[in-house]
Amino acid sequence: MAQRVLITAGASGIGKEVATAYAKVGAKVCVCDINEKALETAAKDIPGLNTIVCDVSNRDDIERMVTSSVKALGGMDVLVNNAGIAGPTAPVETSDPDQWEAVMTVDVLGTFHVTRHSIPHLKKSNDGSIVVMSSLGGRFGYPNRSAYCTAKMGLIGFAKTLSRELGQYNIRVNAIAPGAVAGERIERVLQGRASAEHKTPEEERAAAMSIQSLKRFVDPKDIAALILFITSDAGKSISGQVLPIDNDAQTSA
Repeated sequence: MAQRVLITAGASGIGKEVATAYAKVGAKVCVCDINEKALETAAKDIPGLNTIVCDVSNRDDIERMVTSSVKALGGMDVLVNNAGIAGPTAPVETSDPDQWEAVMTVDVLGTFHVTRHSIPHLKKSNDGSIVVMSSLGGRFGYPNRSAYCTAKMGLIGFAKTLSRELGQYNIRVNAIAPGAVAGERIERVLQGRASAEHKTPEEERAAAMSIQSLKRFVDPKDIAALILFITSDAGKSISGQVLPIDNDAQTSA
């Protein structure tokens, strides 16, 4: 039977690549996103894609979205928690508290609420799987990125706890920890770092490359391939893990 997959923030970037990869192997896919226009484009680009507008900072929106997605898919086998925001680039003492809390609300609480509503449906699957999107920032601290790193480190703890809770139901849970991913988002991050540290984006790019053995940004298609692998039968013995995909990055920049 075709896998039934829900992906949060799936209208663009990594989420869209993941949705595309699942659709290509015949899965039934539903993506949610806050960007309605991006969802319309994704639906045109990915045949058979189900789309739902959802703000993952809103509990009621999340409950409605999960219910609707399960109805559209006829159940759920895979949940990919991809939604997240980068948050402020600033030292802790000067960070905007509202911006800091917004990262916790979207990245941590959003993942929590999507997951808790999805678990009853995943328990009905013969082979349930949850993927939590962490980051290299969840393994190493970044100067001036306290909100992001705190959220991503917390999500690793969330994934490991879930794996212990849900293994008895044959539900696997893993966290993915990408490094710097090619695309518009990393360019914004580099600009933010440059502004905060009084450097140029080119200097920040060089710093990012200096900590990894492969001198390139991560291809989002490779992240999608990793997620497909760990949620497939080939990954049936992998759970409770943090899987880096970061071009062999060793420390923070």
